[in-house]
Amino acid sequence: MDIISERIGLSPRVFCTQQSPHGLGGVIASLDTNETRISTKALSICIVTLQARDYLRKCLESIYANPYSGPIEIIVIDNHSQDGTLEFLRQEYPNISVIKNDHNAGYTLPNNQGLRLAQGDYLMLLNPDTLVLPGGLDGLVNFMEKHPEAGICGPKVLNRDGSLQQPCRRGEPRPLAVISYFLGLSRLFPKSKVLGGYLLNYLPEDETHLVAGVSGSCMLIRREVINQIGYLDERFFAYQEDTDFCLRARQAGWQIVYYPRVSIIHYGGKGGTRVEPYHSILAWHKSYFLYYRKNLARDYFFLFNWLYYGAMLLKFLSSLFINLFRREKFAGPQRNIKDSR
Repeated sequence: MDIISERIGLSPRVFCTQQSPHGLGGVIASLDTNETRISTKALSICIVTLQARDYLRKCLESIYANPYSGPIEIIVIDNHSQDGTLEFLRQEYPNISVIKNDHNAGYTLPNNQGLRLAQGDYLMLLNPDTLVLPGGLDGLVNFMEKHPEAGICGPKVLNRDGSLQQPCRRGEPRPLAVISYFLGLSRLFPKSKVLGGYLLNYLPEDETHLVAGVSGSCMLIRREVINQIGYLDERFFAYQEDTDFCLRARQAGWQIVYYPRVSIIHYGGKGGTRVEPYHSILAWHKSYFLYYRKNLARDYFFLFNWLYYGAMLLKFLSSLFINLFRREKFAGPQRNIKDSR
């Protein structure tokens, strides 16, 4: 089925001032977020949502409560929500640009829809189940302005209890790193660079580092990166599109930076992935398979690759089986903090 996109609200080309309604692990110089600095660069925020009206409401409230000091546009891409999301946006945020899809188009393609419309100097991918904290938007843009070699920047992403959401900074997802993660070896040996290579457990969480990738739940992209390498790879329905995009940026010579002086809160899994949990589980495993085939398989002997593909299949089947017995079914890691709504 072809995607039908309907834009409502102002054109995303109209910016406004916000008002209330390569080696991994390298430490680089940090920008003091307490420094008062007014941004002049335009910022575009793209938010893909599915059945997440209440979380989207909180997300937008946090953006307006902690405003960006420069020109900003917000583009919401809705994947055929049936929970009143579009009505809510029309009534409470008529100046936000909205793209309406006629079915669940995933995460990657809708983000590209927003990115193609966005006019900002900096482009932010933001999940609807996030909360922007004070100084966050200016802090990320100011950091990028001070570090022109940085093409993509991600903040410290927090769970609801204030703990680090570890996937917000990542190493290359090679077999040893991924297997160590899923077997729990990276947790047993948190200081090991060999076993902790996927989520970089061995790096201090409050230091700025060069990393292989940052989380698509909040990712700031320099316009020049898009101009050079293009948009997200739409072969990834959802998941791993952020890792693949960061890899392509690194291959083009850009740095990927984890910048923990800025934090956001991410509820996790509330932006649409748990609406169709089994589809999400399939998408997660298919996306890693595609990422591995596209970017890593050539580095390994073909017999190893076939064994690894078999391990991926077993992991997929075990995830399906485990979710049969879960009250709340989901594709990603479980959040231990109860929903406080």
